[in-house]
Amino acid sequence: MTETLDATDEQLDQLRFLHRVARMATTASTWEELLETVVDETRDALRASVSSLYLLDRDAENLTLAATNGLDRYQIGRARVPFGGGVTGRVAATREPLAIPDVSHDDRFLWVRGIDQKRFIASMLSVPLVWNDRTVGVLNVQTEQRRDFTASDVAHLRAIADLLGGIVEKGRMQREAEARATELKAIDEARAELIAMVTHELRTPLAVVRAYTELLAEEPPLEGRESRDIERRDRRAGWYHATMEQVARLDRLVDSILASVRVGPEPPADLQPVDVGEVVSEAARELAPLLARHRLELREGIRLYALTDPSRLRQILEHLVENAVKYAPPDTTIRLDWRMADGSVRIGVADEGPGIPEEWRERIFEPYARRDTHTARGSGIGLYAARRLSESIGARLWCEPAESHGARFVIALPAAAAM
Repeated sequence: MTETLDATDEQLDQLRFLHRVARMATTASTWEELLETVVDETRDALRASVSSLYLLDRDAENLTLAATNGLDRYQIGRARVPFGGGVTGRVAATREPLAIPDVSHDDRFLWVRGIDQKRFIASMLSVPLVWNDRTVGVLNVQTEQRRDFTASDVAHLRAIADLLGGIVEKGRMQREAEARATELKAIDEARAELIAMVTHELRTPLAVVRAYTELLAEEPPLEGRESRDIERRDRRAGWYHATMEQVARLDRLVDSILASVRVGPEPPADLQPVDVGEVVSEAARELAPLLARHRLELREGIRLYALTDPSRLRQILEHLVENAVKYAPPDTTIRLDWRMADGSVRIGVADEGPGIPEEWRERIFEPYARRDTHTARGSGIGLYAARRLSESIGARLWCEPAESHGARFVIALPAAAAM
């Protein structure tokens, strides 16, 4: 009767301990605190000298010391045991507990470089941590005095390991996710800072180009006489206006790039009824030098008005035409069209390039997403900027297959009554 009561008391003590460990582990505020709780409570529960937790590396080749209470703490994150090697590695591979009464006479015990355990370790008990049928790591307890671990000791340590397997792995996954998020945030901030710096530095040479262009365009006054070469004057004036238009376009492009890395919403758009055909034709004229190696086809429809910001709409068209020129082979046709559909004015920019697979048709609008082909390499900025600009004017922008082959980008604008 006394033995039965003692066994019952021992089981109750173990249950109380497991409850305390679960409560402490789930309320740990940091990853380090969680691991310290695991090894501290385990050592005390098994009345051992040392408790250590090894976690299986993500490549499943080694187990790395993650926490210890009794070994050299300097070796945390440094000491490694090969998967399948030594007592710890063997337990990880077999997923079965292993008790060794005397490590000095057991060939399975592996001395870990940097931790001379044989100097003070006599006995050892190891159990695997398993979660979702995957080995997470191994939990060890060791004693300075020789000890024959009982079946109750093994069951107790296994219960601790079963309880902590999921807690430890979820904590590890959360820590990795947080580290990855911090890393991605740092990368994004560095990219944004670099782009902002580069685009800012473009302002000065653009201003210089504009100034020199204006100087080169100056003609001596005629002072009451006619030009001896009117055609040359007109041609030079045309070159001047075309150059200034491209400088203005570069200014808008810099603004667009800066907007693409700006945190927060775009400034309010200047929405007004706009003749869509007029804006498209104007954009096509400005982009004529860019289209020198391609054929431009304007499929003019009826006069349509849309509620939009004409400046931002031009920027969107510039991004889309530049994208078409970049990916479509020379001597192919780039088509611009506009029509009414489902209550909105839709502008299409189609090319005869390699096209865009369905799984990429949304990804290409993500920042820095690039789909490199044999014809071009993208920067991952233009289409993202175009999508942001579209959203800022209440428009939708998407990609679909072109009529024959290639890609077609569509801007859907709210229709407006003619004014």
